Amino acid sequence: MRTMGEDLERLKQRFPLLEYLQRHHWTGRPVGTGSEFVGLCPLHEETHPSFYVNPHKNLFYCHGCGRGGDLIRFLELSLHLSFRSSVACLREQLAPAAQLLEHTAAFYQLQLSRHPEAVHYLLQRGLREPAVIEELGIGYAPGGKLRAHLSDLGYSLELLLQTGLIGSQGGDAFCRRVIFPCRQNHRILNLYGRSIGTAFPHRLLPRSKGGLFAWESVRHCSHVILVEGLFDLAILWQEGFRNTTCAIGTHLTPLQWDQLRDSQNRRVDIVFDQDDNQAGQQAALALAQRLHLAGLTARIVRLPAGHDPNSFFLAGANRADFIRCLEEVESP
Repeated sequence: MRTMGEDLERLKQRFPLLEYLQRHHWTGRPVGTGSEFVGLCPLHEETHPSFYVNPHKNLFYCHGCGRGGDLIRFLELSLHLSFRSSVACLREQLAPAAQLLEHTAAFYQLQLSRHPEAVHYLLQRGLREPAVIEELGIGYAPGGKLRAHLSDLGYSLELLLQTGLIGSQGGDAFCRRVIFPCRQNHRILNLYGRSIGTAFPHRLLPRSKGGLFAWESVRHCSHVILVEGLFDLAILWQEGFRNTTCAIGTHLTPLQWDQLRDSQNRRVDIVFDQDDNQAGQQAALALAQRLHLAGLTARIVRLPAGHDPNSFFLAGANRADFIRCLEEVESP
């Protein structure tokens, strides 16, 4: 019987540290005899490379921030996870389900341009820039094709049912929905589907929604705009507000909360929906007060009554109008 230590060593051997870093876009150059690689540290901002990786020992050390260890330790530091969660995260990346979500998202992306109803829906929502659509990985689930495609790739029906991609009747769970892949540390943790028909608008797979949407691209911003919905994020990215992130709703998970407050110098502008029943406004106030107590600068941005960022631009607003809203903020 293998011990826990032996299991962990086998796990790390299956996914070498250098390979993991390179998969997640870290670039390092060989130093000395080539037994080590050096590059910029992924754990903090720096301009002089001080992050060393020894592929033979499967270890890293940064002379800039003084942190080091193995792959599991790197996951703890980079994703703000506990040791146990880091091990689970690594195992999940090696599991068939991780690749399954990648293949599913890629399939949905290919379907988007093939179905005029999906392209028309995006235009209706004001999303017209192909570069933004591609960067966000937006796709479309037409229904009726996913199961055969994934079966051809070797995935069992049992796994498709287990992940929730296929419903109990054998149909595509995201049928007639525009799809956003939810990534964390460059891997897909979940899929969000927005109905283009009469079905319930929102759908996620029955698994964690992960961290804040597109957090890797905004984590170093000193000013972050937080919105409720992914179409709010998409329209703001299109208008040049690339410091926008999204919690997919108003409730922040513990991970999302930790991400927002991982820098005490960060300012968070909360732009939630201006609901008739005041739900968005109340959620924004509660979150702003909580962030304020945690030592961050949090501000509430008020849009015109009944609007969210997406509908605000659809109603004719432009970049300058949104900037004025950002300037007329309220503190908790």
